[in-house]
Amino acid sequence: MVQRIRLRYTKRGRLRFTSHRDFQRALERALRRSAVPMAYSAGFSPHPRISFANAAPTGSASEAEYVELALSAPRDPELLRAQLDESLPPGLDVVDAVEVRTPNFVERLEASVWELRLSGVEPAAASAAVAAFLAAEAVEVQRETKNGVRTFDARGAVVALEVVESQVAAGADGPVESSTDIAAGRACAILRLVVRHATPAVRPDDVLSGLLVTADLALPVPAGATRLAQGPLDQESGAVTDPFAPDRGAAPALPSEAAEPQPV
Repeated sequence: MVQRIRLRYTKRGRLRFTSHRDFQRALERALRRSAVPMAYSAGFSPHPRISFANAAPTGSASEAEYVELALSAPRDPELLRAQLDESLPPGLDVVDAVEVRTPNFVERLEASVWELRLSGVEPAAASAAVAAFLAAEAVEVQRETKNGVRTFDARGAVVALEVVESQVAAGADGPVESSTDIAAGRACAILRLVVRHATPAVRPDDVLSGLLVTADLALPVPAGATRLAQGPLDQESGAVTDPFAPDRGAAPALPSEAAEPQPV
């Protein structure tokens, strides 16, 4: 291994239903098509050294998924990003790349920003439910796990939860052009959720279960969830910042950026 590259990719549209293993297979095929010089593990059955970080649940869309590649020969991160993006299907889009220059990337992923689309729910009803949820000191919810039903607090990990203003699209059957667009004549509340990555992990579905517990907010159809960002959490503002920033900051200065020699 001579270089490591970190990539940010998306899961959009119908490809939000791809599982982690589905994407892993698609990425490995794209790496072969792009002739990326991958570093391989040692042992009886070598495999390309690929590390995934905090993948979104199957069925959730995402604008901020992360993967790290170990290479056996150096490559320009932007060229590599473009090659892989061209080799992957639309919806699985590689949108950013940096060379690894700092450790402990997974530890930087402290929180996520989610957008929740509650089709069939009036914004006023959603606002009342959000206020009740935030006013509670703890909100116990249950989730089915491989070890049975688990009960945990969904409130403690929530940094922020609010109803955001939506834009009405032109006509009941008009196209949705942005994440906050809704079709005319259809009730749809849009929530913005900032949640810490804790143990156990609190997912958007857990927060929606908490809204049902605290305010009896039942959804007529399943909510649509999209992860907009994940990264370090600014404790003062509650904002989630770019996890690639330390790697970019540690990059060596370009010749044009270097300080000019001082006259003797």
